[in-house]
Amino acid sequence: MEKHISVLLNETISSLNLNENSIVVDATLGYGGHSSYILERIDKGYLFAFDQDSEAIRHSTDRLSKIGTNFTIIKSNFVHLKEELENRGVEKVDGFLFDLGVSSPQLDEEERGFSYHNDAKLDMRMDREQKLSAYEVVNNYSKEELSRIFYQYGEDKFANNIAKKIVEYRENKPIETTLELVEIIKTAVPMKFRIDKHPARQIFQAIRIEVNHELDVIEPALEQALSMLKVGGRICVITFHSLEDRLVKNLFKEKTEIDEKVKGMPNIPEEYLPDFRLVNHKPIEAQDEELQQNPRSRSAKLRVIERIK
Repeated sequence: MEKHISVLLNETISSLNLNENSIVVDATLGYGGHSSYILERIDKGYLFAFDQDSEAIRHSTDRLSKIGTNFTIIKSNFVHLKEELENRGVEKVDGFLFDLGVSSPQLDEEERGFSYHNDAKLDMRMDREQKLSAYEVVNNYSKEELSRIFYQYGEDKFANNIAKKIVEYRENKPIETTLELVEIIKTAVPMKFRIDKHPARQIFQAIRIEVNHELDVIEPALEQALSMLKVGGRICVITFHSLEDRLVKNLFKEKTEIDEKVKGMPNIPEEYLPDFRLVNHKPIEAQDEELQQNPRSRSAKLRVIERIK
């Protein structure tokens, strides 16, 4: 498990602008890659970390305990972060980190059913205690529902055809495994479109997003984080696909723009100026060295926002 490489690690840690007293929230703990670096830098501060995955929490508790005791891990979806933090007496935070999407160890654990390269039961749950899994989505959703999520969350142009093939196949027997699903997807995609990229990639992404309600929780969680951020505090968000990135980009843009009513005025009154600024106008992406070491960093984008008043 220690092989797992956190994406954009140095860029994220430096963007958080930490000092020894910082109160930091890692909203997506995973296997503790970013969190362990954060904890090393805040020996008089405190780290709160969120994750839904019991296995990740077990691993990270052990990893972080070797660094310090000034941390608390909360088993919850980060959409509840404000409530969970306030329950622990925390009202203001110096830095938030969101590393969105599925973690590498989850992809690498074949039995979790996240990967289209390995055979496993259809699962894809980040929180293994929840009821909805990939099996239910693939076997119980209507053709229209499947087509919608494949198109909306996978941005797949063969969404309709793939949904149709799945429904036809399951009339004879339930679809139980990842590779069974991959074979059905292949029959729905013309051969020439299978050469450049794996035909199941976007479909598996779409099912995973549906199972874990990934896009539904981003905006409310970021709004909560923004409301709890101290002046000078920062939020770092790492995204891995265009749907996530668009949500973050649009929200950050909205929060950092000058009110239309006063744009262009020579002396804009203080109350009309935004409370936040973009630390980087373009997202930070992985450099060549990281791309060589960790191909998964290829699609990663880091956006950073800071409270200025």
